[in-house]
Amino acid sequence: MSLAERIGAAFEADGPLARSLPGFRPREGQRVMAEAVAQALEAREVLLVEAGTGTGKTYAYLAPVLDAGLKVVVSTGTKTLQDQLFRRDLPALSGALGRPVHVALLKGRSNYLCRHRFDLAVEEGAASRRDGRWLGQLQSWLPTTTRGEIAEVPGIPEDAPLWGRVTSNADNCLGQECPEFQRCFVVKARREALKAEVVVVNHHLLLADLALKEEGFGELLPGADAVVVDEAHQLPEIAARFFAIGVGTRQALALVGDARSEAVQAGAWQPPLERAVDALERTAREAAAALAGATPRVAWPELPPATEARLEAWEVAAGELAEACEALAGATPGLDAVTRRARAMAARLTRLRAGGEGCELRWAETHRRSASFHGAPLDAGRALAEKLAGRECGWVFTSATLAVGTDFGAFMDRLGLEEAGTLQLDSPFDYARRTRLYVPEGMPAPSTPGYTHRVVEIALPLLEASGGRAFLLFTSHRALQLAARELRERAAKLGFPVLVQGDEPRARLLAEFRRLGNAVLLGTQSFWEGVDVKGPALSVVLIDKLPFAAPDDPLLKARLEAAREQGRDPFRDVQLPQAVLSLKQGIGRLIRDADDAGLAVVCDPRLLGKSYGRVFLRSLPRMPLVRREQEAVDFLVGLGLTEPGLTELGEAG
Repeated sequence: MSLAERIGAAFEADGPLARSLPGFRPREGQRVMAEAVAQALEAREVLLVEAGTGTGKTYAYLAPVLDAGLKVVVSTGTKTLQDQLFRRDLPALSGALGRPVHVALLKGRSNYLCRHRFDLAVEEGAASRRDGRWLGQLQSWLPTTTRGEIAEVPGIPEDAPLWGRVTSNADNCLGQECPEFQRCFVVKARREALKAEVVVVNHHLLLADLALKEEGFGELLPGADAVVVDEAHQLPEIAARFFAIGVGTRQALALVGDARSEAVQAGAWQPPLERAVDALERTAREAAAALAGATPRVAWPELPPATEARLEAWEVAAGELAEACEALAGATPGLDAVTRRARAMAARLTRLRAGGEGCELRWAETHRRSASFHGAPLDAGRALAEKLAGRECGWVFTSATLAVGTDFGAFMDRLGLEEAGTLQLDSPFDYARRTRLYVPEGMPAPSTPGYTHRVVEIALPLLEASGGRAFLLFTSHRALQLAARELRERAAKLGFPVLVQGDEPRARLLAEFRRLGNAVLLGTQSFWEGVDVKGPALSVVLIDKLPFAAPDDPLLKARLEAAREQGRDPFRDVQLPQAVLSLKQGIGRLIRDADDAGLAVVCDPRLLGKSYGRVFLRSLPRMPLVRREQEAVDFLVGLGLTEPGLTELGEAG
């Protein structure tokens, strides 16, 4: 019996999964996908699978992975899904199939406590009473942990500045020169991964391994028989950034801090080094100041005139710090690492200022108190394809959103794939009965002044009918803030809580949304995907505009120009596919379980008024269309959302 036949039988009503897994029910799409994945693994082929919400794609690719007896790397886009696969799905399936498998979980190094940097932080002391309390908590936790994952530590926020002091990155890791190398949690996790049959990683680590960059092994993929990429729709954008080079002012200030602490610990804090450290701090801050008031992303030719001189001064200062540390060579491994990091920073600044091959596209990004400067190849897909070439293993790419209509071409193009098998599976959920797509009549063009006010006016009667329980998704931070201001002004009369992206970390906002059960959450792009709220707590998803990327974005402008030079249509071949996939992700937040029901709202009149709107509609689940407000309100009222006892939530998966 072939692997595909064996796996198909496992998903039948009388198969081992139905016998062993509580709540398992056979799904035709899941079985079809599992058989296709099994065939791709056996034949070492490339397979793209778009599996609609509810297909059960996780089990559909994990079952053949476990049963094949192969060395397989599974890559995901989020730490949440990594943990779910490792701690829940793989053990459950392994037991059901009777196939014990050695599985390892590997995350980026910033997810693990660095013993050496923790010792430095303790020696330096706490920057505040709160940091002192957290350091004490870490001291109590450290002897009890086997994996060293900072996510194990309760009570310390994931965005706490302390984590930057007690974890390492590719820049500041001392490698084999570290006094704690033999006890290093990252080294331990890597060794475990090399021994395992199934390794669960994230997309960044997968790309690092492909590119033989320090953050990866360089050893993991050569030994793999297959790679499964879940949440694959994220990979093109991550790859575009991964093959870029960059240097940031936060990175420079971290180097400054490490140079000071390492020099003080070594008793080498001398005037030449002090002057070099001060110069690097000053020039990095001045480079950030040059971009004050600039847009979040600025193309290189549009940088303020002072930027070039300040980048040159920063480059010189980094070189001088390297020379000052080099005069102390051998004092400590930490100071030697500072030397290497300073030289690498100067080299990146030199390359960025020059441009050229692999750095044809250059831009800067501004943040609240910092700035970063980047360069990238024009065609990241080609760079990725070169890394994939020659890998004698099977590749499975899967997501709920890979195709535009039935066409996978845009995704393949961005990954540089010339040939691949494809499989598209619709969601098994009853969208025709349990959902409606509301496109309001009479909406003005999105560019019209006051458009966001009209969106809020559209939302209010719907929110009243649903008793809150909604995501309002916006394509810009400006629109988000305008809508948030209006809704908060009416909050006393609304009768439900209003949560806004940016007020709290994303994970905390989602936890609060689930806890409250009747909240309205306003978000931008990071809430369009990867959010899973089951049950009536999320019964309305409203989207203000079709999610076309900002046309002045330098990365998009470069892709559009490249398409034009290749004789392709920039709008049809680049902008439209990207927007379609984004809209599919946003609408996909609505129905996460067979018992879910709700209303999807797209306020943008272009969905029905432009010819390209049909491309969007063909790519969405088959939801009955309504145009009048009363129809939408009646549908929500018919769901009985304001009745008592309907706020119990399903588990996020």
